[in-house]
Amino acid sequence: MRLLGQFRLAYGAEAVDLCPNAQRLLALVGLRSCVSRTVLAGTLWPNATEAHARGSLRSALCKLPRGERAPVTCCRNTVSITDSVTVDARVLADTALRVVQSSVARGSEPVLAVLFGDGELLPGWEDDWVLLERERLRQLRLHALDALAHGLAREGRHALALETALTSVRTEPLRESAHRAVVAAHLAEGNMQEAVRHYVAFWRLLDEELGVPPSALFARQLQSGAAGRQTRSRIVTSAAVRFRTAAPRSPVRSLRPGQQVGEEEIGTPSA
Repeated sequence: MRLLGQFRLAYGAEAVDLCPNAQRLLALVGLRSCVSRTVLAGTLWPNATEAHARGSLRSALCKLPRGERAPVTCCRNTVSITDSVTVDARVLADTALRVVQSSVARGSEPVLAVLFGDGELLPGWEDDWVLLERERLRQLRLHALDALAHGLAREGRHALALETALTSVRTEPLRESAHRAVVAAHLAEGNMQEAVRHYVAFWRLLDEELGVPPSALFARQLQSGAAGRQTRSRIVTSAAVRFRTAAPRSPVRSLRPGQQVGEEEIGTPSA
């Protein structure tokens, strides 16, 4: 069953046509694996009376395939997805959870294939439960991409780490943790110039869109890639100079020596 990009139920190459209510029912059960009838009826028909919602649930269940192709198992109080049905959104969620919990990068190729996939959850569906599940899945995927990028960088797989981090950036361009993963990949490979360039580009983007600088945590990450106090100071000063000369659209806050990069004002680090 496909829920990412569009709804589609298929057995092999053969697609199954379902009415909207049956699609919504199957999507909700597919996402949650097992749902009580009461929760199903109340979630899918929130504005109906309890009796009407239960009647609509029975009607939708009757419109699902039966026999060997039945996608759900109905008990007295619950409805469950059958073991034979693979749900792409659940595969993505389970994969992302494993990455977030372990941060292990070895054998990551199958994981990357899942995390790199396109398509948001059930686009065009605006039910409250869909919006919640969509955001949950989006956040889980982004955290998994960030964690995997850092793990790949630690293992010395720099190109793959960079591609993973940039995939996260493309998904959410203003997400700082994704940009920190990009910089971490550059630093792990010893590319300080690339790290500073990306940091400054994100600084400009954040200033243009939100009128704020990157966090102090991001600045410290950049500094940590340079050995020696004077070198660290030059790196941050260089980043500030590049930002000022890049002429961003929004006004830049005044710069004073002694300010930490990423704080309210921008400047060189204090001694």
